[in-house]
This record gives sequence, structure tokens and C-alpha cells, in this order.
Amino acid sequence: MPSPTSLAPVLSPEAWELLNSLPEYDDAASSSLNLRLRKDGWPPEVVAAVLTQLRLRRAARGKFGEFAERMLLTDHGLQQSTRLPVAARHARRFVSAAVEHVVDLGCGLGGDALAMASAGLQVTAVEADETTAAAATINLRAFPEASVVHSRAEEYTAGLDWFARPPAEGPDMPPRWTGPGLWLDPARRDERSRIWDPEAFSPPLSFVTELAATGAPMGVKLGPGMPHELIPADCEAEWVSIDGELVEVVLWFNALARPGVRRAATVLTSSREDPLRVTAAELTSSDDFGQGLHPDPAGSAGLRGVLHEPDPAVIRAGLVAELCAQLEGRMLDEHIAYLCTDDAPSPAHPPFSRAYRVLEVMDFNPKRLKRWLQDQEVTSLEIKKRGVDVVPETLRRQLLGSPKKPRAGSPKKHATLVLTRVGDERLAAVVEPLR
Repeated sequence: MPSPTSLAPVLSPEAWELLNSLPEYDDAASSSLNLRLRKDGWPPEVVAAVLTQLRLRRAARGKFGEFAERMLLTDHGLQQSTRLPVAARHARRFVSAAVEHVVDLGCGLGGDALAMASAGLQVTAVEADETTAAAATINLRAFPEASVVHSRAEEYTAGLDWFARPPAEGPDMPPRWTGPGLWLDPARRDERSRIWDPEAFSPPLSFVTELAATGAPMGVKLGPGMPHELIPADCEAEWVSIDGELVEVVLWFNALARPGVRRAATVLTSSREDPLRVTAAELTSSDDFGQGLHPDPAGSAGLRGVLHEPDPAVIRAGLVAELCAQLEGRMLDEHIAYLCTDDAPSPAHPPFSRAYRVLEVMDFNPKRLKRWLQDQEVTSLEIKKRGVDVVPETLRRQLLGSPKKPRAGSPKKHATLVLTRVGDERLAAVVEPLR
């Protein structure tokens, strides 16, 4: 973690005013800006800190939009922070459950706390790292509903009594949770790399399950690669993707978990005009992991018509078979996340998959594929694969050879190959994307 003094150079009123007066960071102009600020008498540490903040603000626009222009950021905090459209959905879950106060345990830079305060919730943002807590304080300064506490989640929760036992229920009845809703985003990186052991998270997964056992309305953001077997049995697990990128799994407990939903895939699509405005589609199941639909695989004969590549949120939630049933399609292999339909999906169908028209299917044989590409005069190639142990970049070079200067007047020709395993067969399908 950075030291608490790493943000200090930009926290004086003069340096803060300087930071907010400068244009967006430009790599090409950064050296000249550095020299100009030094010539103007700014200390080297202030100039370095200001340029770092400008660079981070530029990187943060994809997550926070225009809010990034007045935020105080750290590299580590930005890596783990929640994109604003996703954070807004977290906030709506609390609002829908009639929760009025949320304690954000591990608030980071305050992305989720910002969305919750914007939704009218009272927010107590708790952060263990002093530098990050200072940044969150700056980032939430426009919201009187929000306050920041520098503390570890375990210490903060241990010092509060959020339970009550109504006298009418008698002393033998367990106490009821009467405190706020809880939001946790455990730290999953250290100074060197990502942490994979849930008990090494800060706070650890065992602390999360202990809090959930109190009955608190609670949401927990985790990395989307969280193994299914480690997900507690008494929660709703929601995988979220945005524009095809899988960004998180959220475990919803108690009043925030929807009745009859064990697994969910939420697919968000950004507006081209406004990246912070998204549309959402959702696929859910009440069945536990490994249960639910198990359609008979169609085998290689089913690789025809339209091939569907499910969104990664659908795959990680284990809902490929449910999507197949919704599309009235056929699974090719029970272990491979491709499915086929005879016809293209309706434009009104939720975007749970990318669709490709199947043009030709052949055995996966590099020599045969190379001849086919030469015969078709293909000049560029996209390779998608599942269940086949190849490196697409290496195979592309093998199939196309060294880039050749095209003959004058000869058109460029692109092809898309899907390599997959169906049972014991390895197949190559030539496809074209359907929009």
C-alpha cells in the first residue's frame, strides 16, 4: 500500500486548485507540463503528485465519467473500484429493500458509497488504508449523507451493538438485527499481485459469513472467478458483466437476496452516447450450482445454423443450459459453453450471447485449415476457441504465415474461425458475426 504521505502534496488548497485547473492528462505533453510547473516554482513532489492525479483521472473516466475530474485517486484503489453504473445497481438493491443507512466496509475510493449517497442513502464508509480513506473523504465531500471512518472492518463492527431483543419475545429468543445494511468489498490484491485465497482477503470470507449469520441485509462484492464451491449456501450469487467484460460476482444475503433466486447473470450494455447509462438484462435460476437443466448434447451434427457464444456472466453463473432452453436451441457438448439454434435470435431478445452464422464446418486440422485459407485468399483471421488447447495468436501465424504485401487492387478478406471440442471430435467452424 502507498504511504499516507503520498497524497499529501496535492492536499494543500494551492496544489488542489492547481490540479483542478489543468487540462486532461496527455502523454505527449506531460514532460513539457512538468518543466513548466517546475519553472513556475512548484516543488518537485507537488508536480509529480499532480501529474499522477491527472493520469489517474484520465484512466478513471471509464469508471466514473465526469465525476473523475474532481476525484482523488490511487493506482491500487482505482484497480478495485466499482464502475459507477454497476455501483448504482448495488445502491438500488438497498433502496428496494427499504434500507436507509448502509455501512460500506472497505469503501476504497468511495465509488459504491458515492452511488449510494446519490440514491439518497445515508452512508458510513469504512476504510482500513489511511491513504485510501483520505481519498474517499475528498471524493465524498459533496454528499452530506456520507462520512468516512478510518478503521478495519473487523474493528469497526466489533465496537457497535446493532442487535435488539424486544421484551415481548422473551430472553430465550435470539436477538434481531436492527442496524444498517452492510456492503463489503474485501481487498483482493496486495502490493505484488492478486490474492486468490478467500481467507487472505481483507476482511476474509469467514468474517463475511459470520456477519451474514447475524441476519444483516448485506451485499458482498468479490472477483468473478470465485469458485462455486466456496459460495455460501444461504445467499443469491449474481455475476455481472458490462459490455462483454465480466467484472464481479455479488453475494446478496438476507433481506437483499431475492426469493427464489440462487444464481443470476446480469448483462449490462453501455449506451454509445453516454457510457454511464446502461441497459440491463438478467437470467436467473432457483437451482443450486450443478443442479438445474441438463439437456442431452446434440453432438457435432448440431453444429449448424447459428452458433451462440454466451456472455461470460451467463457462463460463470452456470446458466448456459437455461439460456439454451430460452433460445430453444441445442447444446453441442455438456462441458462446452457453445450452443446452436436454427435461426438468428430476434432483435428484441436480451443480449445474453453473441451470435454467428455457421458457414462451413470441418475437422480441426491445421494443414487443411491453412490450405482453405489460402484458397479463399484470407488476409486476416480471428480465432475463437473453447475446449481446444491452442494459442490463437500462435495458430494465426501458423495458418496465415508472415504478413505479405497484398497485390495491387486485391481486396482484404477477413475470416472468423471457431475451434471447439464436441465429444471426442475437434472441429473448426467458419462463421460470420450476426449484428
